[in-house]
Amino acid sequence: MKTILAPLAILSLSACAIIPDTPRVGQEAASQGTAIGLGKAVWAGDVILTPQAVTEDSRCPVDATCAWAGELTVTTRITATHWAQTAQLTLGEPYEVMGRTFVLASATPDKRSEGTIVSADYRFVYERR
Repeated sequence: MKTILAPLAILSLSACAIIPDTPRVGQEAASQGTAIGLGKAVWAGDVILTPQAVTEDSRCPVDATCAWAGELTVTTRITATHWAQTAQLTLGEPYEVMGRTFVLASATPDKRSEGTIVSADYRFVYERR
């Protein structure tokens, strides 16, 4: 009798396991610090960030001298367990939402005077601070 009750007790306890609720994005998310392309998801702490589109890239080309450094702004989807929003994140500028601060920390490739950057070539690194 004891041999039957022990497995049943273990089985019933395993049904009570706590599985953390995580954001859903419909795809696997890369680990924090990974450079990702448009439409790819990455973890930033307990939130998933997904760059959707480059809305501005007025950065000074690396092979030129400019009076102003310019900006790179990316439409980014921010998804957490019980909320989601889309925001404009600008390279190097902190963005705060729901008590969390995120930064678009880096972007490649660098802009050049000749040629344009194809959307598929962009890679972004986000950080949670």
